Amino acid sequence: MRYPLTILLLVLTLIGCMSEDSKEFTRVTIEPVYLDSLSIRAIEPLDADRVWFAANAGRVGLIDKGVPKLATIKYQDSLLNFRSVAATSEAAFVLSIGSPAVLYRIGFDGVEATSIEEVYVESGEGVFYDAMAFWNDLEGIAMGDPVDGCLSIILTSDGGKSWSKVKCTEIPPIKEGEAAFAASNSNIALYGQQAWIVTGGNHARVFHSPDKGSSWEVFDTPIVQGGAMTGIYSVDFRDGQNGIIFGGDWEQKNGNTANKAISSDGGKTWKLVSDGMGPGYRSSVRYVPGTEGRGIVALGSPGISYSTDGGEGWIELSDEGFYALEFVNDSLAFASGRNRIVKLKFE
Repeated sequence: MRYPLTILLLVLTLIGCMSEDSKEFTRVTIEPVYLDSLSIRAIEPLDADRVWFAANAGRVGLIDKGVPKLATIKYQDSLLNFRSVAATSEAAFVLSIGSPAVLYRIGFDGVEATSIEEVYVESGEGVFYDAMAFWNDLEGIAMGDPVDGCLSIILTSDGGKSWSKVKCTEIPPIKEGEAAFAASNSNIALYGQQAWIVTGGNHARVFHSPDKGSSWEVFDTPIVQGGAMTGIYSVDFRDGQNGIIFGGDWEQKNGNTANKAISSDGGKTWKLVSDGMGPGYRSSVRYVPGTEGRGIVALGSPGISYSTDGGEGWIELSDEGFYALEFVNDSLAFASGRNRIVKLKFE
C-alpha cells in the first residue's frame, strides 16, 4: 500500500520526536578539569572546553582545555571572596561578597585576559552580594542581601563598564529575616526581558521584574522558611512562564518536604512537586536543554539528582557533592564544589 508523501513525512517527524523525547539519563560520568584548595561556588561555561570560575582566596580564572589561566585579586591588601561570575563576548565579571563588595570587569579577547578594572565598589553594613547574570552583551544584573530595607540590586547597560544601584523605592520591601544565599550563583534567572530573584531565611519569596530590572513585584512561595538556613537556594526558568525553584534547609539536608516547586504563570504562583519524596536540600537546579522542561538536574553537597518528568519523580545519579551547575548542551555540564571543577557527562 502506498501512502501520500505528507503522511510519510508526518510519521517520520513523529518518530523523530518520540526518539528525542525518550532520551533519558541513566548515569553520569564525573571528569575532573581543575583541582585546587578552594571553595568554588560560581562557574560560567563558554563552551565544552572552557569555563570561567570565581572562588575564595581572591582566586578567579579560566580553565581552557584543562589549562588553568588564573589570577589572585586583592583589594587594599585583602584577598576577596568571590561567589558570583558572569561573562559576555568581550569580558568576564567577578563580584565579591561582604563589605566592601567589589565588582571587576576582566577584558577578554577570546583567548587571554587583556585587562582588569574595578567597575563597582560598595561598602557598608549589610552589604553582601550573592549572584550575577547578563541578559545580553550590554545588559546585566547582580543581586545581594538587603540594605536599607530592600534587596540590593545593581544594573549595567553598557557591557559592565558601569553599574548603578536600583533605589529601594522601586523594589518591594524585604520582610524581617529575609535574605539570600550565595551558594551557587543561581539566585537569579533571566529570560527575554524578565528577571527572577529568590530569597530565603524567615521568608522564601520570588521577586520578579518584567523589564530588565526597572520595576519589581514579589510573590510568596510554599518553600520551607522560618529558619536562618531555610528557603530557596536556586531558580531556573525555561521560558517566560515555566520555572522551578529548589532549596530546603541546609541544616537538615535530608529533609525533602516543601523544598521544590514549579510555576506555570511566570512566577506568580508556585506548586510543590515531589513533596516528601525525592531529593532534599540542593543548592543548584537547572533544566536540561532541549527537553522542554521535562529533564531537570539538581545538585548540592548531598549529591546529583535527576528528573525526567518536570520534577515529579527523581532518581539519584551520584552521591558526590557539588555547589554549582551549568549546562553546555543537552548531555554535558560543568559543576563546581569544594576544591574542584568537573565536567558532568550524562548518558
